[in-house]
Amino acid sequence: MSKRVTSRHSRMSLLRSRAAVLAVGVGATAVLGAGVAAAATEAAPQAAVKTAATKATASWVDPVKRYTLSAGFNQAGNLWQHNHSGQDFAVPTGTEVVAAHGGTVVKAGGNGAGDGPAYGNAVVIKHGNGTYSQYAHLSRIDVRIGQVVATGQHIALSGSTGNSTGPHLHFEIRTTPNYGSAVNPVAFLRGQGVTV
Repeated sequence: MSKRVTSRHSRMSLLRSRAAVLAVGVGATAVLGAGVAAAATEAAPQAAVKTAATKATASWVDPVKRYTLSAGFNQAGNLWQHNHSGQDFAVPTGTEVVAAHGGTVVKAGGNGAGDGPAYGNAVVIKHGNGTYSQYAHLSRIDVRIGQVVATGQHIALSGSTGNSTGPHLHFEIRTTPNYGSAVNPVAFLRGQGVTV
């Protein structure tokens, strides 16, 4: 058997080679790791934007669940002094009414909350986008003026107060808090991504 002859110089070269290979491997991992981290960092804001867009789309909701649309916006009839100023959602008395969008309650009470006795008990909410929503003919009001409400938050129970032929929610979208500034609420909600 022959004795393996190695010199100190050849052992150092071998160690240096192994160290160099290891360094290259670690460097590549670091570079790849940094690349993956950079890609993840770039993808995170995009995912956040998508999530925010989805939430924004769903930021408006129907004011009641399980309803039948009855009297529509601008409908003529002998029940109103002028054409109908909102959309009626036929629901049983006591159905939960929720804020169609977050905002601040600016009107709440009987006599249409200041808009006249035809509305019965009513609530008006001011939204950040310059619109107002009105909820009328309520059997019970569960919010107060100045209260901040979230989208989908319980605000009242439906009823048949004021000028009403049966239990329903009268819902309006307005450009001011007052009667006479209503726009088509169904078209508005659909424009916000709500299926009405």
